[in-house]
Amino acid sequence: MLEINNLRVGYGGTPVLRGVSLTVKSGELVAVVGPNGAGKTTLFNAISGIVPATGGTVRFAARDLLAVAPSGRPHLGIAHVPEGRQVFPSLTVSENLEMGAYTAAGRGAWQHNLDRIHAWFPVLAERGGQLAGTLSGGEQQMLAIGRGLASAPRLLMLDEPSMGLAPAVADAIFERIVEIHRTTKLSVLLVEQRVAEALHFAHRAYVLETGRVILEGDHETLRHDDRIRAAYLGM
Repeated sequence: MLEINNLRVGYGGTPVLRGVSLTVKSGELVAVVGPNGAGKTTLFNAISGIVPATGGTVRFAARDLLAVAPSGRPHLGIAHVPEGRQVFPSLTVSENLEMGAYTAAGRGAWQHNLDRIHAWFPVLAERGGQLAGTLSGGEQQMLAIGRGLASAPRLLMLDEPSMGLAPAVADAIFERIVEIHRTTKLSVLLVEQRVAEALHFAHRAYVLETGRVILEGDHETLRHDDRIRAAYLGM
């Protein structure tokens, strides 16, 4: 579904991604892990078109994604839930969800998707008329994920969904992400600081450091790699 080959991105002449290659197959949950500053968010921004690529290729559903304007990429089925949630604080919860459903697929499946979002995140149904800016951090993260799902995506990109949340809240959100993936078979590309959980639930994972993929493999291979165990799992 998503095929990235030798992707390069830089800011002001300074390279950030230095030839990244990865794939996400239909129905997979793929994790990208690595230290702060490794280029994980830049990778997502390049896929979404927020930052331009300086080299390499990105193909989605056999289309050259770099030839598609950033505004057109959600209409192909790509939903990007950004780091820091970035809900619309002055809009209500319901209005935020409606903003996510601006794609043709999202509009066509609006009521079905809304029912599913409310089932996965009941608090969003309870607080539909509440301003998003007054929600807790965990509730805003639920809303950001729900807004992404409202577009009826084929690929859901989640950038650090547990960042800044209490452990119990992060656990609950991570469990819901896994449930959504399991029940819908939606392709998911996940950047996550909780490396143990990400590796446990992902089909495959990539380790990104200083803009390069230094390791990749299925979850069992990476969980038992001594470098991963020492650097990220505290073993």
